[in-house]
Amino acid sequence: MAGLPGASRARSASPGSPPALDGSFLVSPLGWLMCAQAVLGLLVWSLIAATTYHLHAAYGWVMFVSLFFWILTLLFFVIYLLQLHQKFYMIPWPLVLMISNAVATVLYITAFVTCAAAVQPTSWRQWDYNRRAAASFFACVTMITYGVSTFFSFRAWKGLGSNAATSQVTDHA
Repeated sequence: MAGLPGASRARSASPGSPPALDGSFLVSPLGWLMCAQAVLGLLVWSLIAATTYHLHAAYGWVMFVSLFFWILTLLFFVIYLLQLHQKFYMIPWPLVLMISNAVATVLYITAFVTCAAAVQPTSWRQWDYNRRAAASFFACVTMITYGVSTFFSFRAWKGLGSNAATSQVTDHA
């Protein structure tokens, strides 16, 4: 848990206390990446939603992937911002986050390729072409941010960059 916010300090959230905002999370690499993923994911699904995507089955997949992981990223963001991951200490959060980011990376690869392959420059609606092309670009950038998050999540899960003193779990009683 070395790469996660709050991992090196004593656990401040006991199971019975109300959630508190973690300001250090917002300036951590994980916080920045989650913010970027949320903004980029929002751009992808809103650009696709602004077109006639229902006429093309390929864009249904792009909508599913982008909306699903946008909601999941917002959920993880709230969990880490409110330090709820410390209240539910029995869940291996670094592993959960790493798996989620890895799956998001792989599915965003398929969404990016699908979206890019379905863009047709000879579309009779020029604004659909522009929005779909922009959605393809942002899907690629979103895929890259999830890949970087997977790397950092893997390091946090393996405990790379930490020592035995900072990775010890405190008593939760």
